[in-house]
Amino acid sequence: MTAHDTGPTGPEGSEEPVIRDKRKIDPETGEARQEPAEGVEGLIQAEGPDVELSDEDAALLADAERDLVGEYRERAARAEAELKNFRTRVERDRVANREAVIAEVIRTLLPAIDDLDRAESHGDLTEGGPLAIVAQKLRAGFERYGLRRVGEVGESFDPKAHEAIVQLPTAGVTVNTVAEVIEPGYALGERLIRAAKVAVSVPE
Repeated sequence: MTAHDTGPTGPEGSEEPVIRDKRKIDPETGEARQEPAEGVEGLIQAEGPDVELSDEDAALLADAERDLVGEYRERAARAEAELKNFRTRVERDRVANREAVIAEVIRTLLPAIDDLDRAESHGDLTEGGPLAIVAQKLRAGFERYGLRRVGEVGESFDPKAHEAIVQLPTAGVTVNTVAEVIEPGYALGERLIRAAKVAVSVPE
């Protein structure tokens, strides 16, 4: 099947028809015709397989390839660094959340520990008795998580770890010093769970 197009006007003003053969089968050979490709591929096919580039074009192409490779390497390195930072943040948040949960559980149990300490100071925890065994197990379990007492007689007063209930002007004292621990404080690692309530010796 052929298509007839109107061509340019001839010398006498008549239009000469232009015939384009769009048949998919070559009438002479009987073989299927290959349709031309579009775009850059079609241009390369039209120019032929053996297209030679000038030295300048080849240098520009090589520079473009190097720039492209460098850009993708930079993107890959940046993505790897971001992934590493993300994993670090996730691990840090996981540890912080774990410590916060443990601290909250211990905080709810501190009144029971205080009761056991008061019972021990009054001699109610006989060695080997049931309450003494319970107190020992509780303290051992908390120590396994890193729980430690805060507030000792004789140490310097630290407003970050101590709560001054009483101030006692004392001769010979040059710095504020813990004179008595009214209620011990507790810390889990670097996290302060409860400040120690203390009486403080202050300079006269």
